[in-house]
Amino acid sequence: MQELLKTMRRLRAPDGCPWDAEQTHASLRPYLLEEAAEAVDAVNNGTPLELAGELGDVLLQVAFHSVIAEETGGFSYADVEGAIVEKLVRRHPHVFGTTQVSGSAEVVSNWQAIKAAEQGGRPRRALDRVPAALGALAREGATQKLAGVRGGRDEIASALDAAPDSAQGVADVLAAVVAWARSQGLDAELALRDHTTRTLRALPDEVASP
Repeated sequence: MQELLKTMRRLRAPDGCPWDAEQTHASLRPYLLEEAAEAVDAVNNGTPLELAGELGDVLLQVAFHSVIAEETGGFSYADVEGAIVEKLVRRHPHVFGTTQVSGSAEVVSNWQAIKAAEQGGRPRRALDRVPAALGALAREGATQKLAGVRGGRDEIASALDAAPDSAQGVADVLAAVVAWARSQGLDAELALRDHTTRTLRALPDEVASP
């Protein structure tokens, strides 16, 4: 990691790369999303070497943001690493402490309780609990989980029958599809991504111009 940080500092130096030097936390947002998505693709369809490469691209984003922040005194990579290590230790008292658990369900329950205590017991707004940058289907799925929404095939049919020919009608049907997927233990976002990938693979390659 230190070599990566050293490389990023060199790229951000006055005699380094103009493009890298111009970047900010805000300008890097699309790249962080893109690299994370490509890593997911590699998990689904790539080789181990491809996954390693994509995870490297995700790690680059961590280094990039860390170097930008250390330039202004905001935080450093050591702060990033230290914070996540402390969080992992704190939220796994059954590993690093004396807490006993009966299984993964209790681990999740304890994690949520510890997380709430870290925030002073103050409940967060639902809007703050579901990242706005998630894909639309993934965000709807997380929202439904918070709201306790359940669904199935019948709800899709009902949504189709009642849906007006408008953006709201489309949204109602998509929400019903997400609920149906959740009832099957499936992630609608990943299911659609895999479907799209299969479709793209079946399309003919672009013919090069002579």
